[in-house]
Amino acid sequence: MIDTSTDLRQQTLRFKIKKVDAVLYTHPHADHISGIDELRAFNFMQKSRMPAYVHSWTAAELPIRYPYIFKPEKIVGGGIPLIDLKMLNEADPYWDVLGVRVIPVSVQHGSKIVVGYRFGTMAYITDCNFIPETSLDRLKNLDVLVLDCVKIGSHDTHFNLEKALDVVSKLKPKKTYLTHLGHDFDFKTWQKKLPKNVGLAYDGLQLKWR
Repeated sequence: MIDTSTDLRQQTLRFKIKKVDAVLYTHPHADHISGIDELRAFNFMQKSRMPAYVHSWTAAELPIRYPYIFKPEKIVGGGIPLIDLKMLNEADPYWDVLGVRVIPVSVQHGSKIVVGYRFGTMAYITDCNFIPETSLDRLKNLDVLVLDCVKIGSHDTHFNLEKALDVVSKLKPKKTYLTHLGHDFDFKTWQKKLPKNVGLAYDGLQLKWR
């Protein structure tokens, strides 16, 4: 699972997600971590702790935001999520996540570094306003790219539509889905306006890649 979003409980129930082997965190902003307590259900069902892979920013922030999970004085009634943080370097050529080869992709989100992820010929890049050349090199020859695009107009810390499409034109993935969409995007209207190889992501979208 990538991130523990605010609506994690609703999404996992809606789409019948019954098993989560590990979590890959992109960064510690609230909309990407605040469903963390819902991991308790998977601890209970799987009878195991949950490994969570993080880079330095997320590793520093999670214990501050959730001290009862990561620095508990005692376990309070009802228990806490049982999570093992595994801090890795985003500059590494790849991470071994339970036997799966995952390539970290560092991108700029305002003044901070966010980690996107590549799995085979698919990459997931959220919350960014700039992708450095070294990271663009990690995103070549993609079948599927899921890419941040929060607005049609300009934004200080996210790609807008123009900048997202610029990245698509550079990387030329076979298919791109724009995500982290704001209210500018009416789904039916913009599905028709976008280039044929670009679509809007939506809850329940299922993707296949090599």
